[in-house]
Amino acid sequence: MPIKSRIRAIPDYPKKGIMFRDITTLIKDPVGFRLVIDNLTQRYLENGVDFDVIVGIEARGFIIGSALAYALGKGFVPVRKPGKLPADTVSQEYALEYGTDKIEIHIDALEKGARVLLVDDLLATGGTALAAASLVEKVGGVVSEMAFIVNLPDIGGEAKILAKGYKVFSLTEFEGE
Repeated sequence: MPIKSRIRAIPDYPKKGIMFRDITTLIKDPVGFRLVIDNLTQRYLENGVDFDVIVGIEARGFIIGSALAYALGKGFVPVRKPGKLPADTVSQEYALEYGTDKIEIHIDALEKGARVLLVDDLLATGGTALAAASLVEKVGGVVSEMAFIVNLPDIGGEAKILAKGYKVFSLTEFEGE
């Protein structure tokens, strides 16, 4: 698969026992980056997922989300690490496979009832995505779907997200690797 073959695996990063899937090798490749954006664009033009705005999670979700927003003629809203957004924010703490973190969104980032496509590079434990979905809902939005380049289903994030009633789409998976 052209997308999967362009993703670098880095063993024991950020700590021993984790196989990190690095999309920087995918997005530095102009064909790889185009494949990602074109495949996502086609999905959202053809598959009837109704949304008003794309919310991208720092930092790789910004790269994919903003390019996709441009291609689809949608707005883009960032979800960032604490202290990076200049206006009033709400925050959400979450667990990672290697610790905890926190993310924020502007309190006025979304119109009430805005339908959101949540975008990030990788789905592992689901902690970041679920925290971002919580933020979207705190500021009045509704998550239509979550989209990722890579899904690691063995880690369990997809199952957690589906159990919460959200829809998930990913371009590629790495299972048991």
